[in-house]
Amino acid sequence: MGRCGKRLLPSASDKVTAKAAVVFVTLQYNITIPVTEKQPTETVTLYHYGIKDLATVFFYTLVAIIIHAVIQEYVLDKINRRMHFSKTKHSKFNESGQLSAFYLFSCVWGTSILVSENYVSDPTSLWRDYPHTSMPFQMKFFYISQMAYWFHAFPEFYFQKIKKEDIPRQLVFIGLYLFHITGAYLLNLTHLGLVLLVLHYFVEFLFHISRLFYFSDEKYQKGFTLWAVLFVLGRLLTLILSVLTVGFGLARAENQTLDFSTGNFNVLPIRISVLASICLTQAFMMWKFINFQLRRWREHSSPPQPVKKKFMTSKGKPSKKERENGINGTLTSNGADSPRNRKEKSS
Repeated sequence: MGRCGKRLLPSASDKVTAKAAVVFVTLQYNITIPVTEKQPTETVTLYHYGIKDLATVFFYTLVAIIIHAVIQEYVLDKINRRMHFSKTKHSKFNESGQLSAFYLFSCVWGTSILVSENYVSDPTSLWRDYPHTSMPFQMKFFYISQMAYWFHAFPEFYFQKIKKEDIPRQLVFIGLYLFHITGAYLLNLTHLGLVLLVLHYFVEFLFHISRLFYFSDEKYQKGFTLWAVLFVLGRLLTLILSVLTVGFGLARAENQTLDFSTGNFNVLPIRISVLASICLTQAFMMWKFINFQLRRWREHSSPPQPVKKKFMTSKGKPSKKERENGINGTLTSNGADSPRNRKEKSS
């Protein structure tokens, strides 16, 4: 019995492995503080950030890759086999399927944090008591998950076999997300960042879910119309909240001294940089949105292409030119879905 008991005891190497695993799996840098001075026995656990968060982000990046593969194999691939999409639609359907699931989950999760922390009922909480160095568990886990998801998109270039011409667009897309999410996390602007993310994700979810419906029925256009209105309103609301928080709320705070030890970045150069990055990003998104709407308008307003006459050989069979172009001189389904001959309305 004694010998068996000794075997059950963990060895020194097991303890070291367990300590290393904890850094990857659990959130680090937790502190316990009393809820109120009158009730010191009741405590609450809060978190701040540090270098160990890189290990946690890495672990949940791997988790995001696994979840991505599960959704792709058990949901999206099954739908693709039933719908028989072309290669162009297949790629865009997978993109919208993955992003709509992520945006919906993030919206619900972020909204629950906003409600539980009373950020919606009290807008002054966006800048009051800055710096917001202490975060509840849900808040920190939300930011860790967001960074992990967008980092997981880089290896997905290889797993999803993304075309080389699409990689630059994807890099800009992912880079903007990581830049703003990481910036809000490191500059202790987590309250403002959470509100802007939920607002942005809701608009993006509406676009991608509308594109999924469009792929099943090309007559569906109502979702895109609603998305276009909310997209413009979302950009305006983002600018208003950013200027209100950074330009007015933080600008009137008493403590405006750069202090890395306390996490205070409320100084004029940083405030200008934050506002400039937000404004430039919103302007870039509006420019892409206007180009997208103009392209759709040109597609709808352009006259239909005349149908070419049927070329027949002496034996009554379709000629070589007809076989290349399709039946009766019209484009085949693959050709109609190609980017050159017929641009997707939702791209």
